[in-house]
Amino acid sequence: MALTTIKDKPRALAPRDHEVLRALGRGLTNTEIAAALAMPTTTVARHVGRILSTLGLRDRAAAIVYAFDHGIVTPGRPLKAAVREPAPRLRISVLGPLRAWRGRQPLDLGPVRQQALFAALVLRPDVTVSQRELLDGVWGPEPPAGNVVPVYVYRLRKCLHPGGHRPDPVISRDKWGYRLPSGGMSVDSARMEEIAAEAGAAERAGDLVEAVSGCTRALGLFQGEPLAGLSGPFAEVERLRLTERRMALAQQKAQGQLRLGRHSQAIDELLSLTSEHPHCEPVAALLMRALHGSGRRADALAVFTRTRRRLIDDLDVEPGETLLRAQRAVLRR
Repeated sequence: MALTTIKDKPRALAPRDHEVLRALGRGLTNTEIAAALAMPTTTVARHVGRILSTLGLRDRAAAIVYAFDHGIVTPGRPLKAAVREPAPRLRISVLGPLRAWRGRQPLDLGPVRQQALFAALVLRPDVTVSQRELLDGVWGPEPPAGNVVPVYVYRLRKCLHPGGHRPDPVISRDKWGYRLPSGGMSVDSARMEEIAAEAGAAERAGDLVEAVSGCTRALGLFQGEPLAGLSGPFAEVERLRLTERRMALAQQKAQGQLRLGRHSQAIDELLSLTSEHPHCEPVAALLMRALHGSGRRADALAVFTRTRRRLIDDLDVEPGETLLRAQRAVLRR
């Protein structure tokens, strides 16, 4: 009787790790993997290290053998063959107006409410969201009558696979609700958090130059107001959360620049932030430090006077200790 060998995929690996392992099995270098999977070479290197560690493999050669032994790479195909043949990856941007691409092809996500429903799934990947939650998150206390959620999901499934070249519906459904798996898509907000985590790790390790660089890359992913133009309670809450995240990254970057003595480099971005958020005392204090460090003492004191006036006129409050401490530092030269 013939024996059949079942070759299971290593379940401990994340979907993106499987893609990198498949590329490793085909003999691709880190640079070739980065080009094929549209990710930085530094990220590829981290995936490779995690794969070797998780699977207990000695080196890249062992990873190639592992990929063949477990059916991840089919014997007989050229090692330098393309990494994958399926439909192009779904890319989604929420750090600005909601947009999506299938590979390089932009997708039409339909009317605003339909986009808001899509955003409610995108920003909760791998989580089953009930129809009630979607109605509340997109329409609030006055949801429409009828089965509008299934209709919008049906339309989104068609939008996300233009031409119908794959049967995969992207948005799955069970008796509890709807779910958008993270494995088949990349979202700029998730990438932003990855880079921000790397910047935080660099700062804790004392590498301020890399920390500032990481914050700059993370901030560069923002393309305006997050989820611009989308209505509904969910979009409003997420817009506020992502805006606050952007502010925190900008402050982290400015603090790193000041610690490095790059006062003049921090000024323009801090001026823009104080214009957008005139009541934010920590940002005003950072701007005062940057101006004072650049030899612009009078301008630094003018920031305090202007911010204090706005706080009193608009909010009827005096400046807090953060801004007062910055003023005292400038006055003491």
